[in-house]
Amino acid sequence: MASNSDKTSGDLSVTGIHKRYGQVRALADVSLTVAAGEFLTILGPSGSGKTTLLKVVAGFETPDEGDVRVGGRDVTDLDPAQRNIGMVFQNYALFPHLTVERNVAFPLEMRRVPTAEIRTRVAEALALVELTGFEHRLPRQLSGGQQQRVALARAIVFRPTLLLLDEPFGALDRKLRESMQLEVRRLQQRLGLTTLFITHDQEEALVMSDRIAVMDSGRLEQVGRPRDIYEAPQSPLVADFVGESNILSGTVEAAEGAAPAVRLEGGTLIRVAADGAVPAPGARVRVLLRPERLGDAGDDPGAENRIPGTVVESIYLGLSDKYRLRIAGGIELLARMGASRTARRYAEGDAITVGFHAADARIIEVR
Repeated sequence: MASNSDKTSGDLSVTGIHKRYGQVRALADVSLTVAAGEFLTILGPSGSGKTTLLKVVAGFETPDEGDVRVGGRDVTDLDPAQRNIGMVFQNYALFPHLTVERNVAFPLEMRRVPTAEIRTRVAEALALVELTGFEHRLPRQLSGGQQQRVALARAIVFRPTLLLLDEPFGALDRKLRESMQLEVRRLQQRLGLTTLFITHDQEEALVMSDRIAVMDSGRLEQVGRPRDIYEAPQSPLVADFVGESNILSGTVEAAEGAAPAVRLEGGTLIRVAADGAVPAPGARVRVLLRPERLGDAGDDPGAENRIPGTVVESIYLGLSDKYRLRIAGGIELLARMGASRTARRYAEGDAITVGFHAADARIIEVR
């Protein structure tokens, strides 16, 4: 099968998209571009607007304002069938009475592709998703993962300009979901398909994406590479939604030097990273500290911050231990520490001193 890189590979551009359902604002001035061959994930909680945005791109919804361009062509007012977009849904939407071969052939038949070419392209698509030999089975005779591969083959068989994936792994168990994530990502890269992926699963977004766009309440909160979204969130909302977080409130006490001092509400003084302009002394701030950045202070004597506390809860997770700690002022912290054979394990009620470097604590909001 010819990849999109063999022809004019499409990109996606949505500009100034607004959409309301009565008094409910679903999308508010959403603008976003997806480069040719890029895998961009729209990530957000239920009700954030991500599915509405997908429907606008696909043509199932018409925006109140704004436009949609696919491959440089304005498709805002075109029907879905006219947009040359492939889609994979969470429920796969396979025809139960048609064989695998007929399911995959369906979009080609609708486009009146010659029969001989249909056979060739269906065979190529099934080979790409490793389903050669399954041509004559019905969907009910396949596993969930195999059904998902059929849906993917059907979405790419007509060589779409853009591929839309609407939470396609939601019905799979965890192990199969993780396997399919990697398979789909490899196939997307091999074909050079411009792809828009919808999910509420933060880990899935981090694993699969070139870039992630985080949505909430119909607005884009932040767009960036997975590492930037996780390590440099631009708001408490993004920090809290993507990964586990300790978001601590405090007051800047000393702003000079490379690591400003922040006095937490419970009285603990910590040094934090100085990214960009440093808030003046007296400024109220919120600080992000990821649980995996906290370690046993005894294992890292060079850490600028050392906080004593008490273990409130201890959870064994196999590769790590997660602790809920209570520090001065009744503030609780989450800490995640590697569960090596030599690592000390703590139980509920144990005293513990955790340490972390100033570079591991980031000011994410100034009030």
